[in-house]
Amino acid sequence: MSSEPLLRVALTAGYGDRTILRDLRFELRCGEILGLAGASGAGKSTLVLSLLGLLPWRGGRVSGEVVMQGENLLAFSESQWRRLRGRRISLIPQSPILALNPAVSLLRQFREAWRAHENGQGEFRARLEGLLEEVQLPAGEDFLHRKPSEISVGQAQRILIAMALLHRPSLIIADEPTSALDPVTQVQIVDLLKRVNRSRDTAILYVSHDLVSAIQLGHRIAVLTDGAIVEDLPVAELARASHPATIGLLKALPVPPEVLVSFRDHSG
Repeated sequence: MSSEPLLRVALTAGYGDRTILRDLRFELRCGEILGLAGASGAGKSTLVLSLLGLLPWRGGRVSGEVVMQGENLLAFSESQWRRLRGRRISLIPQSPILALNPAVSLLRQFREAWRAHENGQGEFRARLEGLLEEVQLPAGEDFLHRKPSEISVGQAQRILIAMALLHRPSLIIADEPTSALDPVTQVQIVDLLKRVNRSRDTAILYVSHDLVSAIQLGHRIAVLTDGAIVEDLPVAELARASHPATIGLLKALPVPPEVLVSFRDHSG
C-alpha cells in the first residue's frame, strides 16, 4: 500500500442555502480500504455524488478540492468527468436491480459500459470472462443473455462489481453495496471486495451505515456525522475512539469491535 494519497478531499457541499457537508476532509491511499460510516442523514449520499461530479445534476453545489493524482476533479468540465467516471473512479451503487437496465441483456450492458471508454471486442470478451470468473459468475451465453429480472439480487450485485472493475479503475466507491442483500450474501460480497482489493491493489471507499461490514472490510474507519468526519482511526485502534458519534456506533455493535477485527484477521 502506497503512503502517497491517491485521493485528497476537502470540500463543502449542499443544496441552495442548506449546507450538508462542512469542510469535510479525508485522504485515501492507493490500495487502501476506507470504511466511511454514518447514520442516515449524515451526508453520505451527498459525498458520493460530489466525488463523482454528479451533485450539480441534482441541483447541488460543491466547493473545495477533490485531488486525485495531482488533479483537482472539482475543476473538471463535464466532458472531463465523463472520461473519468468508470475508468479512473467506478461506482458500485446501493440497489443492484434498480441500477441495471431491465430492458436489455447483461451482455449488452457490459458492452455499453466497455464502449464508454474502449473499443476492441476481442479484448472486451477476454476481460469480461476474466471478471466474471473473479466475481464467481458464469461466463456462458445463456447467463449473459439474461435480463436483470432473471437473476438474483446477489448475482446482480456481482454484475455491478464486475462492471466497476471493467476498466481497471484506481478507486471504487461502494455506496451501501450490501444494504439490499440477505446476511449470507452480504458476507460473500464483503469477501469479494476484500479479494478485489488484494488482487488488484484497488482502493475502495466503502460508504455504509453498517459499521459491522465496514470493520470487516476496512483498513480504516472514518465516522461522518452532521456533515463532517469527526473521527478517522485504523480498525485495530477503534477502542480508543473518543467522539460521541463513534462511541454511539460502537455501542450499537452486536459484539465489541476487537472481536470483529480478530474474526476478520483470522478469516482472511
